[in-house]
Amino acid sequence: MFLRNGVVNMQVKKGNKIKVDYTGTLEDGTVFDTSKDKLPLEFEVGSGQVIKGFDEAVTGMEKGQEKEINLKPSEAYGDINASLVNKIPRDKLPPEPEPKEGMALLLKSPEGKQFPAKITQVSDKEITIDMNHPLAGKTLKFKIKVVEIAA
Repeated sequence: MFLRNGVVNMQVKKGNKIKVDYTGTLEDGTVFDTSKDKLPLEFEVGSGQVIKGFDEAVTGMEKGQEKEINLKPSEAYGDINASLVNKIPRDKLPPEPEPKEGMALLLKSPEGKQFPAKITQVSDKEITIDMNHPLAGKTLKFKIKVVEIAA
């Protein structure tokens, strides 16, 4: 906390529960997520609930402050991991629906955890699926505004 013009201002620090309005875009300006027309995003700073670069960017901000940030893949969803791209025999999939490039699948681990994958290639004998996060390998831009800070 510090004084500015006689008013006590609190800066965001690790452990604070905060609410932010944000818009996330790709380098070409395509919006991939926003809190516009929704409730602000609420999370505990430093708890790992949001991507690393976003968490670090809000630290030190004040209520009402706005900021624009650019996050490299290492600060966001990581680089594309080639080991998460796999080929599966086509006969291991159910016959319907017909697999197509770009189609999303919901896979299940042996422990029962579900995770998304995307079909990137289809042939007569096999399909290629990519289990990387859809935003892996991408530089992300965010406009952030802190709307609430709770101690």
